[in-house]
Amino acid sequence: MSRKHESLDPDEVALIQWCTEVEELFVKAGAPRGEAQQYIEDEAEWLTDMFYEGLSPEEAAKAALK
Repeated sequence: MSRKHESLDPDEVALIQWCTEVEELFVKAGAPRGEAQQYIEDEAEWLTDMFYEGLSPEEAAKAALK
């Protein structure tokens, strides 16, 4: 039985990459990776809004770390 491969929407791919950059900035700021990942999961809607508003990962991380 073969599976059909679903391709991700380009916006989804860009959002995932953006969130990965935000995560790395959290880790560089001293957050443990697990906590950074959990925060991104918990605040997914807010972060998604920031992504679509055109904020850079750096701007989003600064807003989250305030």
